[in-house]
Amino acid sequence: MRFEQLDVWKRASRLACDIYKATETIQNWGFKDQITRSGLSVPSNIGEGEERETNKEKVRFLYYAKGSLGELVTQLYIGIEIGYLNKQSSMDMIKEAKELAKIIGSLIKNMESQIKEENADYKID
Repeated sequence: MRFEQLDVWKRASRLACDIYKATETIQNWGFKDQITRSGLSVPSNIGEGEERETNKEKVRFLYYAKGSLGELVTQLYIGIEIGYLNKQSSMDMIKEAKELAKIIGSLIKNMESQIKEENADYKID
Protein backbone atom coordinates (compact mmCIF):
# COMPACT_ATOMS: atom_id res chain seq x y z
CA MET A 1 0.00 0.00 0.00
CA ARG A 2 1.25 3.48 -0.85
CA PHE A 3 1.49 5.99 1.99
CA GLU A 4 -0.99 8.26 0.18
CA GLN A 5 -3.65 5.63 0.86
CA LEU A 6 -3.06 5.57 4.63
CA ASP A 7 -5.80 7.26 6.63
CA VAL A 8 -3.27 8.49 9.21
CA TRP A 9 -1.23 10.18 6.47
CA LYS A 10 -4.35 11.81 4.96
CA ARG A 11 -5.47 13.12 8.35
CA ALA A 12 -1.98 14.38 9.20
CA SER A 13 -1.81 16.16 5.84
CA ARG A 14 -5.17 17.83 6.46
CA LEU A 15 -3.97 18.92 9.90
CA ALA A 16 -0.82 20.43 8.38
CA CYS A 17 -2.99 22.37 5.91
CA ASP A 18 -5.20 23.57 8.78
CA ILE A 19 -2.10 24.82 10.62
CA TYR A 20 -0.99 26.81 7.57
CA LYS A 21 -4.45 28.35 7.22
CA ALA A 22 -4.67 29.17 10.95
CA THR A 23 -1.30 30.93 10.92
CA GLU A 24 -1.74 32.82 7.65
CA THR A 25 -1.97 36.26 9.28
CA ILE A 26 0.58 35.77 12.06
CA GLN A 27 3.37 38.33 11.72
CA ASN A 28 5.74 36.65 14.19
CA TRP A 29 7.76 34.72 11.64
CA GLY A 30 9.65 32.65 14.22
CA PHE A 31 6.48 31.28 15.78
CA LYS A 32 4.80 30.82 12.42
CA ASP A 33 7.80 28.99 10.97
CA GLN A 34 8.13 26.68 13.98
CA ILE A 35 4.46 25.64 14.19
CA THR A 36 4.10 25.12 10.44
CA ARG A 37 7.30 23.04 10.39
CA SER A 38 6.12 20.78 13.21
CA GLY A 39 2.75 20.33 11.50
CA LEU A 40 4.36 19.60 8.15
CA SER A 41 6.80 17.18 9.75
CA VAL A 42 4.06 14.72 10.73
CA PRO A 43 2.81 13.59 7.29
CA SER A 44 6.31 14.06 5.86
CA ASN A 45 7.81 11.57 8.32
CA ILE A 46 4.95 9.11 7.81
CA GLY A 47 5.56 9.28 4.05
CA GLU A 48 9.33 9.03 4.36
CA GLY A 49 9.09 6.08 6.73
CA GLU A 50 6.74 4.20 4.43
CA GLU A 51 9.28 4.54 1.62
CA ARG A 52 12.00 2.89 3.73
CA GLU A 53 12.90 -0.73 3.19
CA THR A 54 12.73 -2.23 6.67
CA ASN A 55 10.12 -2.19 9.41
CA LYS A 56 12.78 -0.96 11.83
CA GLU A 57 13.34 2.13 9.66
CA LYS A 58 9.59 2.65 9.24
CA VAL A 59 9.14 2.59 13.02
CA ARG A 60 11.91 5.16 13.48
CA PHE A 61 10.08 7.63 11.23
CA LEU A 62 6.76 6.94 12.96
CA TYR A 63 8.47 7.91 16.22
CA TYR A 64 9.61 11.15 14.57
CA ALA A 65 6.04 11.85 13.44
CA LYS A 66 4.70 11.15 16.93
CA GLY A 67 7.31 13.45 18.45
CA SER A 68 6.35 16.21 16.03
CA LEU A 69 2.75 15.87 17.18
CA GLY A 70 3.86 16.53 20.76
CA GLU A 71 5.75 19.59 19.56
CA LEU A 72 2.73 20.76 17.58
CA VAL A 73 0.32 20.38 20.51
CA THR A 74 2.69 22.42 22.70
CA GLN A 75 2.89 25.17 20.11
CA LEU A 76 -0.89 25.23 19.66
CA TYR A 77 -1.38 25.72 23.41
CA ILE A 78 1.18 28.51 23.43
CA GLY A 79 -0.39 30.11 20.35
CA ILE A 80 -3.75 30.17 22.12
CA GLU A 81 -2.25 31.60 25.30
CA ILE A 82 -0.44 34.45 23.56
CA GLY A 83 -3.46 35.30 21.43
CA TYR A 84 -2.04 34.25 18.06
CA LEU A 85 -4.53 31.45 17.46
CA ASN A 86 -8.29 31.06 17.74
CA LYS A 87 -8.99 28.99 20.83
CA GLN A 88 -11.80 26.80 19.47
CA SER A 89 -10.19 25.88 16.16
CA SER A 90 -6.86 25.28 17.90
CA MET A 91 -8.49 23.01 20.48
CA ASP A 92 -9.97 21.05 17.56
CA MET A 93 -6.50 20.73 16.07
CA ILE A 94 -5.09 19.65 19.44
CA LYS A 95 -7.76 16.96 19.67
CA GLU A 96 -6.91 15.73 16.16
CA ALA A 97 -3.18 15.76 16.92
CA LYS A 98 -3.72 13.68 20.07
CA GLU A 99 -5.88 11.19 18.15
CA LEU A 100 -3.18 10.90 15.47
CA ALA A 101 -0.57 10.32 18.18
CA LYS A 102 -2.64 7.41 19.52
CA ILE A 103 -3.01 5.92 16.05
CA ILE A 104 0.70 6.26 15.37
CA GLY A 105 1.46 4.77 18.78
CA SER A 106 -0.64 1.73 17.85
CA LEU A 107 1.12 1.43 14.50
CA ILE A 108 4.48 1.54 16.26
CA LYS A 109 3.43 -1.12 18.74
CA ASN A 110 2.18 -3.41 15.97
CA MET A 111 5.29 -2.95 13.85
CA GLU A 112 7.60 -3.52 16.82
CA SER A 113 5.75 -6.77 17.53
CA GLN A 114 6.31 -7.83 13.91
CA ILE A 115 10.00 -6.98 14.21
CA LYS A 116 10.31 -9.11 17.36
CA GLU A 117 8.57 -12.01 15.61
CA GLU A 118 10.86 -11.66 12.59
CA ASN A 119 13.93 -11.63 14.84
CA ALA A 120 12.66 -14.65 16.80
CA ASP A 121 12.55 -16.63 13.56
CA TYR A 122 16.31 -16.23 13.23
CA LYS A 123 17.28 -17.38 16.70
CA ILE A 124 19.04 -20.70 17.02
CA ASP A 125 17.85 -22.79 19.96
